[in-house]
Amino acid sequence: MQANLHNMDISYILNELGEDRENYFNAVSPPIVQTSNFRVNRVDDLRQLFEDEYSGYLYSRGLNPTVEILRKKLAALDGAEDCLVFNSGAAAIFAAVLANVKSGDHIVSVEKPYTWAQRMFDVILPRFGVTTTYIDGTAIENFERAILPNTSVIYLESPNSWDFRLQDLRAVAELAHAEQITTIIDNSYCTPLYQRPISLGIDIAMQTATKYIGGHSDTLGGVLTGTRAMMKKIFDSEYLNIGSGIQPFNAWLLIRGLRTLQARLGRITQTTTSILQYLKQEPRVESVLFPLDEGFPQFELASRQMSGACGLISFYLKTGSRSQIVHFCESLRHIMMAVSWGGHESLILPKCASMTDAEFDPANREHRMMRLYVGLEEAAYLEADLRQAMDKTL
Repeated sequence: MQANLHNMDISYILNELGEDRENYFNAVSPPIVQTSNFRVNRVDDLRQLFEDEYSGYLYSRGLNPTVEILRKKLAALDGAEDCLVFNSGAAAIFAAVLANVKSGDHIVSVEKPYTWAQRMFDVILPRFGVTTTYIDGTAIENFERAILPNTSVIYLESPNSWDFRLQDLRAVAELAHAEQITTIIDNSYCTPLYQRPISLGIDIAMQTATKYIGGHSDTLGGVLTGTRAMMKKIFDSEYLNIGSGIQPFNAWLLIRGLRTLQARLGRITQTTTSILQYLKQEPRVESVLFPLDEGFPQFELASRQMSGACGLISFYLKTGSRSQIVHFCESLRHIMMAVSWGGHESLILPKCASMTDAEFDPANREHRMMRLYVGLEEAAYLEADLRQAMDKTL
């Protein structure tokens, strides 16, 4: 895991790293090692595995050969020493945070984090005396003011998946290291191809492999990368105890997804650029949000710490009623209404889905907010679908 990961070619990582084909009949595609446990030949080997399950194969709740291939690839993509893969992004977040707090600790988190991160901060951790302060993470001063003597974790999400707010990762990392605080980032928006938090000083990078890594909307997964010491710390406690590690078949699907990751992101980026330009010129759209658009409030920071962005665009419809938004979404013929992103299919998600007609306030721009995920379809195909739905309803 700790080989010269930073200088590996991405083609080598995606197609060769960790795949010792001579060990499995020279098969081009790695096998699914679908076993619950592993035989040992010597009692002392068993003793060693009991003492340190991170040292070899004992039971597939811990290490598994198929998962091992995936771990090596994902660690290398992030330029990290090591990696753990979970059965969902929520499980990865839970383990990363829980491993780094104790009773009485304090967390600083960006405001409005991923739903299940916030549920952990608001509902689960307070039962054990752990408190959380939410801040606007766009200014480093807000982190400085929020840190307390008992702060043990800073939780980041850059960009987030709705309004794409960013944090200055290098500045936050430097502040946290000076205070001996562990930093965790949700890097799901960018993937390691477009942003490498570890190289900017962040301790733990998390991403949901359900999205771009899998790429086909057919499996879930969550990834943590960082130092070997940090990954072993999490493995020895939360990973093994909760039993939330990914299963071999799901790991195999994610390995398959990695084969086309670079090609898919390139295609999605190209199509997203075209759809962005259409939405910016569409008279029924008030404004558009995209991190690498020159009009984005944090465009300079995004350009500096991200090498690309793709797929997710948020925009505000010009409308005075929730019913018009509902009609617009339900009039789309090809763009499906669903949560998540990163698969082959384009998706729409209206912010007002979480409210009733009576709660809808057209003066509140957020109520008129739409999130569009651009998939692998042709740009003209998606543009025509958006236009016909707007023609019907707005």
